[in-house]
Amino acid sequence: MATVNQQLYRPILTAVGSDCRRHVTTRFLPVPRRNVTTRLRPILSLEVGKEVASAPSTVNMEELVGFLYEDLPHLFDDQGIDKTAYDERVKFRDPITKHDTISGYLFNIAFLKNIFTPQFQLHWAKQTGPYEITTRWTMVMKFIPLPWKPELVFTGLSIMEVNPETNKFCSHLDLWDSIKNNDYFSLEGLVDVFKQLRIYKTPDLETPKYQILKRTANYEVRNYEPFIVVETIGDKLSGSSGFNNVAGYIFGKNSTMEKIPMTTPVFTQTTDTQLSSDVSVQIVIPSGKDLSSLPMPNEEKVNLKKLEGGFAAAVKFSGKPTEDVVQAKENELRSSLSKDGLRAKKGCMLARYNDPGRTWNFIMSQVLSFSSDSWLSSVLCDCLAFAEERSYHMA
Repeated sequence: MATVNQQLYRPILTAVGSDCRRHVTTRFLPVPRRNVTTRLRPILSLEVGKEVASAPSTVNMEELVGFLYEDLPHLFDDQGIDKTAYDERVKFRDPITKHDTISGYLFNIAFLKNIFTPQFQLHWAKQTGPYEITTRWTMVMKFIPLPWKPELVFTGLSIMEVNPETNKFCSHLDLWDSIKNNDYFSLEGLVDVFKQLRIYKTPDLETPKYQILKRTANYEVRNYEPFIVVETIGDKLSGSSGFNNVAGYIFGKNSTMEKIPMTTPVFTQTTDTQLSSDVSVQIVIPSGKDLSSLPMPNEEKVNLKKLEGGFAAAVKFSGKPTEDVVQAKENELRSSLSKDGLRAKKGCMLARYNDPGRTWNFIMSQVLSFSSDSWLSSVLCDCLAFAEERSYHMA
């Protein structure tokens, strides 16, 4: 079971004056969240811990929340967002991008669309102050100009301020989960981008479907859909024993001699806390198949099994995944989860994206730890929790 030891905080915001450019303050009430650190900025500030009186709002914030649920999924498609919902002088900031007009904001969207082919997913939107709406999202992008087309993943929050005089959005501040310094211009943010451009080679084959809920500096939290595997007994997480048996099943060694398309990755899994016993080797069956329609294995030690998926934390790495490397990565992952108040199940799963006997430096591997459904609340609802008083500002 996942555990969360921190309190939950949600901001209550009060705007001083009707001009969106003036000072705005918030106090935080009990949601878990890591620190956000920045410098003092003069235009917009959200300060934690101050008691302030609530100001009456004439803006229909519920309607604007509903609008964002409908509009933001079109951020990168041909329809695009509705620019009439934004002030002409809207301020947009993320750790490496800065625009002060709606035209600049739209230019940035078009640039990302043409260079990165991004996929945007809105997890939720909610009112977090009289003139403030916060959203949580995931954006996955492929950098097309590079031959290996690396995948960049960003998750985080957008804090959107509403101008009470125009009923339009007048500022948009993005906070990334993967960095601590979310100020513009953040060198940490730039490094985070370049780190994701490194060379990883993965076969162009079907993989289990999952949704990335959160990407931190050290791991990703994913929600896997159910999938079917063919499995047998292995000797160790980094070993190749048993691979030929499960590979034989999809190559036609089954009751109907059916050849089943190859997928990726190859999983080795254990529920042993020492990662040294109870190891299974698994190959994923393509989606669209079900247990009742699949042929039976010819070998007694080979079985078909449906995995229910669920929440998992994953860490990526390259190079040969020896037993020592896998154990070190599993320890690092558990340590990072523990620091964030999360606890995974016993054991782990190694995902290898090529033949286990032919791993080389640029092939990606992953170590995964699964947990219970209670992770969802601690991952997605920790949007505005702070371990101590901090401020972040837009200028």
